[in-house]
Amino acid sequence: MNVTQEVSDAIAESRPVVALESTIITHGMPYPQNVETARAVEDDIRAAGAVPATIAVLDGSLCAGLTEAQLDALGQATGVAKLSRADMAHCLATGGTGATTVAATMIGARLAGIEVFATGGIGGVHRGAELSFDVSADLRELAKTPVSVVAAGAKAILDIPKTLEVLETLGVPVITMGQKDFPAFWSRSSGLPSPLSAETAAEVAKAHVMRGAMGLEGGQLVANPIPMEAEIPAEELAPVIAEALAAAEAEGIAAKAVTPFLLDRIFHATEGRSLTANIALVRHNARLAAEIAGEIVKIRAVKQG
Repeated sequence: MNVTQEVSDAIAESRPVVALESTIITHGMPYPQNVETARAVEDDIRAAGAVPATIAVLDGSLCAGLTEAQLDALGQATGVAKLSRADMAHCLATGGTGATTVAATMIGARLAGIEVFATGGIGGVHRGAELSFDVSADLRELAKTPVSVVAAGAKAILDIPKTLEVLETLGVPVITMGQKDFPAFWSRSSGLPSPLSAETAAEVAKAHVMRGAMGLEGGQLVANPIPMEAEIPAEELAPVIAEALAAAEAEGIAAKAVTPFLLDRIFHATEGRSLTANIALVRHNARLAAEIAGEIVKIRAVKQG
């Protein structure tokens, strides 16, 4: 691994570190908003007392933490692979460059010794998955890898009820912050009850540490509703998402190309409001993740006397 000095020092000194994915830079937002947002998110994490570690594969090296130059180059690069568990090792072995999804970022975080990760929204069960079998590897990774993932729920383009069912089957704790409803990415509520809820970062941190003490594999999904002033109501988004899904089907869009296609379609249909909301929720999640990472450090310090 190629770990920046800032991240390496923080891990060695048992200071809080928050992992960040890189597909939001290469596949989630256009340039220059992608790089501006990535830098803003890193600044938010530092301001909250933690160290950011953006995960990516650059020229066959797994990186935990990117320099300013690397971040800018990745934000403008074309043809960057979108990496998940299945193709991450191949990209590394062949000297490739790839941006990490939720699953791949969790793997990178674990290898670097980072326990908390902030993202926008997780992948999940796609609509029509009973025919396509299109289910994100993110769900299985949450069941296997001991990283707490802070997200604004599952992406609203997904089948959220089925996503929650699969997470329950896999034994993944789903903890929503500050409310009983599970959020839906751009919207504060999916209309579905959350399996668990918490009021503070300390509660989430205690649960994370307890899972490790019990020897339970896997992480936690911490669902953090988008700030009220930034949300787009679910009833407003429903017809927009339906149109985008119909367009994807008509154009034969499938597999990894589905999510970027849908997000781009929704961006244009909402005249950019979806991107503004996306930036707000990612930064909101980063700040909470930094709090949780800080609380985990405090718990461990007390246990060690």
